Amino acid sequence: MSGKRIVVALGGNAILTDDPSEKGQREAIKSTCDKLINLIEEGNELIISHGNGPQVGNLLLQQEAINDEKNPAMPLDTCVAMTQGSIGYWLQNEMSNKLYERGINKKAISLITQVSVDENDSAFKNPTKPIGPFLTKEEAEIAAEKDNSVYIEDSGRGYRKVVPSPKPVGIVEYESIIKLLENDNIIISCGGGGVPVIEKENGYIGVEAVIDKDLASEKLAELVDADRLIILTGVDNVYVNFNKLNQEKLTSVTVSKLREYIKEGQFPKGSMLPKIEAAIEFVENSNNGLAVITSLDKLGEINKGEGTIITRD
Repeated sequence: MSGKRIVVALGGNAILTDDPSEKGQREAIKSTCDKLINLIEEGNELIISHGNGPQVGNLLLQQEAINDEKNPAMPLDTCVAMTQGSIGYWLQNEMSNKLYERGINKKAISLITQVSVDENDSAFKNPTKPIGPFLTKEEAEIAAEKDNSVYIEDSGRGYRKVVPSPKPVGIVEYESIIKLLENDNIIISCGGGGVPVIEKENGYIGVEAVIDKDLASEKLAELVDADRLIILTGVDNVYVNFNKLNQEKLTSVTVSKLREYIKEGQFPKGSMLPKIEAAIEFVENSNNGLAVITSLDKLGEINKGEGTIITRD
């Protein structure tokens, strides 16, 4: 894997484990950077993307707790940018320390990234992504009247606001990311799926939506002409018939075979399916790129055949 341009999409366990404090999250990120630095030592160019689900959820709770006329809550796109900034800072800081320790003459840079979406995306008419605090039915009805949003019952735990999750169509800053890579920088980009924006005649405007982190990472990998898209998750491999007696580990699999598995309903919509879809899109749209889905612990063993490798037919 030497000398490749790699996009690594970090799963939530790479940032947040059991301790949601800053100290706890920084400890998790420090451990993550211990593994990521090996990719750089091998001579690869590296772009790191990451999720922000728990962090933006906590931030929305904080915003709501102090929401009044003098100190109004920030909108969702701004909250995504705020968590991009905080998590990006932690990653940038810890990665910079690792570079210094290893004597590698590179810089880590975090970039607030805007991801463009289509304003005609059907997701805007059918919001499905739950965010923010759980409310009672009565509280949800009052909130819906106040902000004209949709609230639905979520897993028997109460009602939550749902927002659109449109598909990413572009990365506004991708050309700048390429230039930064070419000047020996490690880039942290597309945090939390990026800040969702819609292109207008006079520029971009932010929208109340969230973008899937893995799909945004795929679009980024495609636009920067990456050789590898590595999607890290909580399991070492993709499985079919998961947790059944006939469970099967996938080590190397083609795009067409994955499409068959999708039709069979093998991959849960809320977890593995977006990762599979992102891997398929990258392999099909890149210049001979490979996608890998594995765990953070197996990151250094991809060359030894660990993880699930997705290839063209």
